[in-house]
Amino acid sequence: MDNIATVKDGFNQVAKRQKHYHSTSQAVTDRAFEGFVESLVQILRKNDPKTVLTELKLKLGSLLPMDQLQESQKEWNTSLAKFEKALGKSDQPDDMFPASSRSIDLDHELVDKMLVEYLYRQGLFEVGDCLVKEAQVEAENEAKALSLELHRITEPLKQKDIEPAMQWISENREKLKQHGQELELELVSLKYWEMLRQGKRCDALRFARAHFPKFATLHSGKIQRLIVALLWIKDLENYPHAEEELCWDKTSKELTKRYHHLHDQPSSSPLADALSAGIQSLPKLLKLVRVMGLKKEEWGEMKQLPVDLELGDEFRFHSVFVCPVSREQSDEYNPPMMMPCRHVLCKQTISRLSKSCSTRRFKCPYCTSQTTASACRQLYI
Repeated sequence: MDNIATVKDGFNQVAKRQKHYHSTSQAVTDRAFEGFVESLVQILRKNDPKTVLTELKLKLGSLLPMDQLQESQKEWNTSLAKFEKALGKSDQPDDMFPASSRSIDLDHELVDKMLVEYLYRQGLFEVGDCLVKEAQVEAENEAKALSLELHRITEPLKQKDIEPAMQWISENREKLKQHGQELELELVSLKYWEMLRQGKRCDALRFARAHFPKFATLHSGKIQRLIVALLWIKDLENYPHAEEELCWDKTSKELTKRYHHLHDQPSSSPLADALSAGIQSLPKLLKLVRVMGLKKEEWGEMKQLPVDLELGDEFRFHSVFVCPVSREQSDEYNPPMMMPCRHVLCKQTISRLSKSCSTRRFKCPYCTSQTTASACRQLYI
């Protein structure tokens, strides 16, 4: 991964020089423009144009704009040349990505669909439609419709408008259950707090009287803190609970999550999850390929990796059972089995304890109960 670090450093240098070149050229242009404007004003005031233009020429010469731009351009070209050289050295696929991992067949249609779904989620509907047309993939009409509705609900929150979100929650209150009321309270709180920040005490009080009573029973503590905030309207920054109320982005994300759950959709984009997990896993996977010397066929047929990849809880989408005896994670060939005593072991552990005999009695490792393999029941997780 040293090559990647070198390329990254080179890119950062190019970006830095490009930014410096832009700021330099902008500064020179601004100073030259000021000189032109000043000269034009003097000419309009009936001053001698020839004298004014002579002074302008001397002023522009003193700025040395070409020298400054040329020096900045030279530095940028130098960093760009170094970056190209580093990129050329790193372009050694056999060293970084062995042929066995580079030649794996991909389901391009599935990748295209994931891209389209991701673009729709980002609100880039025209780009998504263009990809559907150019890649000739099946149109994701349902995904697009859901994304359109979600953006209609969440985009107004950026302008502190909660009405579309409140209407959606009201229409789906029964399905959302307790989560609906919590979301509604958060939106009401944010709108109320925004009124306080704008110094609209009377409007905030009327808003509170209209919306707070229905939350008082289950959320009395939060309602009390919001009401007390009226007394701090001239010093809201020092209000002890101010940070609790400035969560527009957090509430928007929670609303998005509930919307997707309501439609049996993942709360995050599959493409984004796959890329994030891949970036975290890449170093170990490359090391695995190099150490084991896997061929394309062996890599493609592998159903389970021989090493553990720690990706964090955000990438756990299904329940996982690890046998407390063998310390092995369950799978379709070794599922969790519950004994009559309610303790759970994996199938292979039960097979070892029963000596592979379904009628042979064995003792539970965690209690005094005895049972047989035939009495155990498979759990589906």
